[in-house]
Amino acid sequence: MEGPTPVSALIHAATMVTAGVFLIIRCSPLFECAPGVLMFIVVVGAGTSFMAATSGLLQNDLKKVIAYSTCSQLGYMVFVCGLSGYAAGLFHLATHAFFKALLFLSAGAVIHAVSGEQDMRKFGSLATALPYTYAAFFVGSIALMGVPFLSGFYSKDFILELAGAAPASTSSFAYTVGLVSAFFTSFYSFRLLHLTFYGASRTSRLPLEHTHELPGRMALPLLVLTVGSVFLGILGRDLFIGPGTDF
Repeated sequence: MEGPTPVSALIHAATMVTAGVFLIIRCSPLFECAPGVLMFIVVVGAGTSFMAATSGLLQNDLKKVIAYSTCSQLGYMVFVCGLSGYAAGLFHLATHAFFKALLFLSAGAVIHAVSGEQDMRKFGSLATALPYTYAAFFVGSIALMGVPFLSGFYSKDFILELAGAAPASTSSFAYTVGLVSAFFTSFYSFRLLHLTFYGASRTSRLPLEHTHELPGRMALPLLVLTVGSVFLGILGRDLFIGPGTDF
């Protein structure tokens, strides 16, 4: 499904694609009565996170890379629900909403600045032309990777720790696949940053002449989402993990 970047930010961060995870969390008493179904959920979720992460490695469309990363992160949320870590799934759903909306809106700013081009191979060296957008994109990317002390770190690390410590027979499989998927996530995120903002410019002269930074009313949402992507994890960990925890 394709759409304008504000629509993509909405459906990938808050509605539609995350509705299935929320439904699993709401129906958790039913799932707890069916251990076989929980095992199936773990396998499907872990497989989804791996499949989408490997697919994201090979994409050249800016928005497709971010869309596949959404699919991969949904796999994390699903498999931790299969391990009965519903609070962890909801925590990652909340943190993911901020940095994924930030990434999509930042991608929209880049596409707007280069006259509608979405192929990352035709970008390069945009960090100097779009410093504000670059800063927002960078924060969203490192939050997605799970860099320590950003929001994505708290929720993703919580999921991996639960997978590593869970007594379920499928927990080792989920933990291993989750670690590999996290590595691939870091790889395609750095690839996206490098092709878009670093290196020599591969953008044609005409789009470069029209490249401009966002106006104030478009830049404000990026600032709000950046603050959430940085601080939501540390502010929400007691709510989702438990007060005073050293987990």
